[in-house]
Amino acid sequence: MKIGITCYPTFGGSGIVATELGQELAARGHQVHFISYANPIRLDTESERIHYHEVEVTTYPLFQFPPYTLALASRMAEVAECYGLDLLHVHYAIPHSVSAELARQMLAPRRRLPVVTTLHGTDITLVGADRSYFPITRFSIEQSDGLTAVSEYLRQRTIEVFGIEKPVEVIHNFVNCELYKPLAEKRRSRKTLIHISNFRPVKQPLDCIRILERVIETVDAELLMVGDGPERGPAEMLTRELGLEQYVDFMGKQGRIERLLPHADVLLLPSQLEAFGLAALEAMACGVPPVATRTGGLPEVITAGVDGFLEEAGDIEAMAARVLELFTDAERYRRMSTAARRTAVERFSSSLVIPRYEAFYARVLSRGTAVRPPTVQL
Repeated sequence: MKIGITCYPTFGGSGIVATELGQELAARGHQVHFISYANPIRLDTESERIHYHEVEVTTYPLFQFPPYTLALASRMAEVAECYGLDLLHVHYAIPHSVSAELARQMLAPRRRLPVVTTLHGTDITLVGADRSYFPITRFSIEQSDGLTAVSEYLRQRTIEVFGIEKPVEVIHNFVNCELYKPLAEKRRSRKTLIHISNFRPVKQPLDCIRILERVIETVDAELLMVGDGPERGPAEMLTRELGLEQYVDFMGKQGRIERLLPHADVLLLPSQLEAFGLAALEAMACGVPPVATRTGGLPEVITAGVDGFLEEAGDIEAMAARVLELFTDAERYRRMSTAARRTAVERFSSSLVIPRYEAFYARVLSRGTAVRPPTVQL
């Protein structure tokens, strides 16, 4: 197939999943065309089956804000026609599914262009639910030829928030278990905690600092803070206030997470909400048990007490206690690390999940060639 993929080219989960999906599809023989305003962070363009098409947005004095949605729609239509795309797969509803619908209508007199939308989380629970975006979000996802969600939790929230009747298929996020794998031997002298996020308030990165403060009362440990965002400054300030500078390393954005994760012992994911928890899955594939919160789609990924721990959001004492259990009980750590790796391989490996996307595309493409008119009333 010839597949167009649009995502946010950043370190957020939706962009990472979209990029990894495109690369996996290309490895399986499909032609993949990424359409976005910048090259996706984790995209390896060495494959002859992967193409990148930049969306250029012209700024005029008349425009208070550059009209990216319109520029994206035009670029989608242009790429689809020039390269004969079979379908568009957009990740994160706003504004990508809106642009895809415009591109479809631009091409409608000449050819059919099916649109698949994957919902990732805040596009539904936060942005899409906002009063300003609710009608257009509902319209665009209803118009998609195929809808997927990264967790059963998100599927249910989409139905509850938008009251849609269109089927939403759950296709969980995935991990390449040949790329993300445990180390034979870890070389760091201290026990190592790691947190990976875009440092938004919902990720609660400051809780990681407070958890570390409690852990080092018993065990010599360090914390790697990977990523960047609005909460990085406050997290750095809290680190200084608590005198923990020698224990915390703010590493900023890192492009090769698969090289960094295996060196850690435990992943901290104290988020207020996670639609899935990709960082937890990538850590598990590396044999690194996650200590996370019992929220959103995380219970679909982590089996508490088996391959990781789940505690209530904000319960710093409980999460610190779980970390100490793992750091002070070598046998329990070994069992949980092995179970985490097994979960990733047996349930979420890309070799299992990517064929589900291929089958979903095939079903969407087999639904006929008629161009259907809009049916949703705002």
